[in-house]
Amino acid sequence: MTDTPAITDSHCHLDFPDFDGELNDILARAQEAGVTRMVTICTRLRNEPAVRAIAEAHAPVFYAAGTHPMSAAEEPMASVEELVTLSQHPKFVGIGETGLDYHYTADSAEVQQQSMRIHIAAARETGLPLIIHARDADEDMARILTEEHRNGAYSCVMHCFSSGPDLARAALDLGFYLSMSGITAFPKSQELRDIFTAAPLDRILVETDAPYLAPPPRRGKRNEPAYTAHTARRAAETFGVDYPDFARATQENFDRLFTKAARHRAAA
Repeated sequence: MTDTPAITDSHCHLDFPDFDGELNDILARAQEAGVTRMVTICTRLRNEPAVRAIAEAHAPVFYAAGTHPMSAAEEPMASVEELVTLSQHPKFVGIGETGLDYHYTADSAEVQQQSMRIHIAAARETGLPLIIHARDADEDMARILTEEHRNGAYSCVMHCFSSGPDLARAALDLGFYLSMSGITAFPKSQELRDIFTAAPLDRILVETDAPYLAPPPRRGKRNEPAYTAHTARRAAETFGVDYPDFARATQENFDRLFTKAARHRAAA
């Protein structure tokens, strides 16, 4: 196992009921696959205590919290103060996920945009990276991210990036990162892979978004952090580099963006 390159699942949902009663086994399989760290994401702030408890109980797990855009209209509006207070926890390492999703919830676009701007302000104030979900909202997403960056710099990862090349370029131009999920390993995702290979390798992260979007050869089954390795191995081929080199690069990228997680590991 010592020869297995270390990688990080930068986005998963370990509090979801899909993993009930199995968390210890799931984390053991992740370790065996080389996945030495995970960021589990709270998508509704009322669930933050349960997500925090997972991070507190398991050394490899960090967490982030925010209001998912698809839930923005049915959840209480977050405040900057609330997010800043949550961020004081030593294993809280990012703001979100937040963003815009017009695929199923376009009717709440205005509320989503308001929520996203609040999360951006919290990311700016805390210095923690913003975690963005974007679906069928490329134009508004690029506009808001750019407008807000002019108001004050902040860092950001475009989680599970599957949008178009214009949004990718806008994000990269702002200094943001793009995260590769299992979608990038699907046979019919060549256009998406082309978007990633146009990006610098030093702006790439990998993730599962578990329990969703399992990569081949697990496609169609429940995803879990161990399968980050399948996505990362396919991604190394996409970038034309050896897997250990790709793994090392994404680890460095994660540490550069998620500086609080990197400091925590160094202090451990």
